Amino acid sequence: MDTPLSTIAVVGLGTMGTGIAEVLALAGREVIGIDISEAAALGAVASFEASTARAVGRGRITEEERAAALARFRTADTLQAAADAELVIEVVPESYEIKQQVFRELDAVVPPTTILATGTNALSVTRLAAESQRPERVLGLHFFNPAPAMKLVEVVSSVLTAPPAVEAVTALARELGKEPVAVGDRPGFVADGLLFGYLNQAAAMYEANYASREDIDAAMKLGCGLPMGPLALLDLIGIDTARTVLEAMYAESHDRLHAPAPILGQLSSAGLTGRKAGRGFYTYDAPGGQDVVPDALTPAAGAEAGAGRAVASVGVAGSGTMASGIAEVFAKAGYGVVLAARTQEKADLAKGRIAKSLERSVSKGRLSAEARDETLARITAAGSLDAFAEVDLAVEAVAEDLEIKQQLFAALDKVCRPGAVLATTTSSLPVVAIARATARPEDVIGMHFFNPAPAMKLVEVVRTVLTADDVHATVRAVCAKIRKHPVDCGDRAGFIVNALLFPYLNNAIKMVEQHYASLDDIDAAMKLGGGYPMGPFELLDVVGLDVSLAIEKVLHKEFRDPGLAPAPLLEHLVAAGCLGRKTGRGFREYARR
Repeated sequence: MDTPLSTIAVVGLGTMGTGIAEVLALAGREVIGIDISEAAALGAVASFEASTARAVGRGRITEEERAAALARFRTADTLQAAADAELVIEVVPESYEIKQQVFRELDAVVPPTTILATGTNALSVTRLAAESQRPERVLGLHFFNPAPAMKLVEVVSSVLTAPPAVEAVTALARELGKEPVAVGDRPGFVADGLLFGYLNQAAAMYEANYASREDIDAAMKLGCGLPMGPLALLDLIGIDTARTVLEAMYAESHDRLHAPAPILGQLSSAGLTGRKAGRGFYTYDAPGGQDVVPDALTPAAGAEAGAGRAVASVGVAGSGTMASGIAEVFAKAGYGVVLAARTQEKADLAKGRIAKSLERSVSKGRLSAEARDETLARITAAGSLDAFAEVDLAVEAVAEDLEIKQQLFAALDKVCRPGAVLATTTSSLPVVAIARATARPEDVIGMHFFNPAPAMKLVEVVRTVLTADDVHATVRAVCAKIRKHPVDCGDRAGFIVNALLFPYLNNAIKMVEQHYASLDDIDAAMKLGGGYPMGPFELLDVVGLDVSLAIEKVLHKEFRDPGLAPAPLLEHLVAAGCLGRKTGRGFREYARR
């Protein structure tokens, strides 16, 4: 099976097949594109011509290189054309029946040394290989869309695959400028295995009317740095495709997190499969269009829920990084800020942290010296909550402990004037339980900032069943003034971001526990295949494994879903004191500073 893989056939000339063929031809391979549809073949040629013309225009390739690549690509309408191929990559529809038929026909056409690769992301490679006369040469080669741009390629081995076949396609992937990740045969592999569970939960969250589609997508983009929100991504992938992948995952895992949300089936049955149909979770300008157009669910521009209360001064309780960051945000926006800690010394240290932050902004040219001085002058450091007597909005940012927060709110209830809005920054505790510590729960709301508060644009605005309408309107208006993007959600564990993020992180840990893939391969897969700014294990070590475990426990307790139970490996690491970067060791080891 020692072959240079210089002649390669691609079966199925849809978007993915065309992209793979383009990558191969530009890398010097002879490529035979095979599709029973003449229109698909013509479309593939036209797409290749157009994309290479753009590449020439942008200076990425020369006209001579373009001409040579186009000459290396030819199309055919029968599998007989693959007779001389050393590698065949099939990317036909996700159906066992269709793919198995392709493999059976290829057995009668290609020589024994030809490697047969399936591009499936949902079906069993082992089951497909078992249908072949030579299963040892069958493997998975999962490119990501768009193939010319995405760097990740998952190389999938079954228990039947011969190592030389894996080595040959792995070497090919590297020669194509891709990052190959070796994985075993399970539905979704690494990237889709983690991604689709997250997408499914987002769909279920929307179906439950917990948050709007716009707020769910904005929360995950702004709170996690993702290039696209989950519902918009489902529309791009195809809602029917996503449901097929989830069905395959659930059939193997029986994990309720993989059981397709009913709305996915309803939209698929109605033909509302996303961008390709012109409508899915969103409505688009045309079938296959990219531009979202307003529909009946689009929020009216500028529509806010009534008038709020006047806010001129803000109290921030706490002395940690989050408290000082929030105080800085409000002071920059022109509010008078009282920063209160348990002692005057702690309050002064917190204000000093703000001064250093502002100085860094000046040194980087983001802030003038005059604005720095004005901002700092708006902040009063205080060693007691008594300084909150006249503030219009009090925001707590103390330890994530229900008893501590309840005690603080009981104190704020006595100190703050009637009509003041009281906000908690909790990320996992029930806001209503905090509100009930006061005699005015209607004035209490959640304002979940993200760390670092001066940089992160998202604020989750959490209403309880007792929160007054004008309190909600007040916080929305305040968010606009401090230039943050508010998203509305109800008072349940994890709100939007953590409720979607931490099950994904937990599932990544389970993959390592099961020895399915390495830390490095999983991190690479999610960065290269999912567009995540950090891999799950990088992120876990930054957040802190103890913090992550606490959030996982809260989610599991609230939703009672066995799939949300914290991974034992996470519990073991926390018990051993391996908490991530802050202790020098978590999932990885770090140099002590």
